[in-house]
Amino acid sequence: MPVHRSTLIRPLVIVGAVVASSLYALAQQPPTPSRVRGTIEAVDGDVLSVKSRAGEDVKLRMTGDMRVVGITKIALADIKVGSFIGATTVPGPHGDANAIEVHVFPEDMRGTGEGSRPYDLRPNSTMTNATVAEAVAGNDGHTLTVKYKDGEKKVVVSPDTPVVTYVPAEKSDLKAGAKVIAFMKKLPDGSFETNRVNVGRDGLTPPM
Repeated sequence: MPVHRSTLIRPLVIVGAVVASSLYALAQQPPTPSRVRGTIEAVDGDVLSVKSRAGEDVKLRMTGDMRVVGITKIALADIKVGSFIGATTVPGPHGDANAIEVHVFPEDMRGTGEGSRPYDLRPNSTMTNATVAEAVAGNDGHTLTVKYKDGEKKVVVSPDTPVVTYVPAEKSDLKAGAKVIAFMKKLPDGSFETNRVNVGRDGLTPPM
């Protein structure tokens, strides 16, 4: 008995439509955040409770190999030619890349995330991790020329821009009231875990 071609095609069309609709639904789902910024509410065993800056309560299971890094304030003058920095920038009124925070990496973190990419700190913000090739001081701050493997950028850093660096820290520094940025991963059961937490020292809010 001959099989009509249309009989074979119809199921394939239906399957294709189902797959397409599923992919569309996945595309419409908001991406899972990769970090939470906020204040520690409590530490209970290996569970870190954080109140996010948006007011959400987030519980994170701390992994056994979790790394804790301190964030402390430094001066704008501490940024030198040759420093490897991260700068969060937003477009300025004249097309400049205006820094809303700068963090200076210690030597053992040189090369971390080198490049420039969209960032989630503010709308239209960009994170650039690069080496300072030139620093020009002016009355309104510094203009830094930074270079990374795929290009370079001029970053304007005002005197009011927070400048910080990383320092050693321990899990014991994670206390109620501390300001943190916790990097998180969503697990299959819907819960979250973290293997790295940046914590502000002396009440500092990590600006990045």
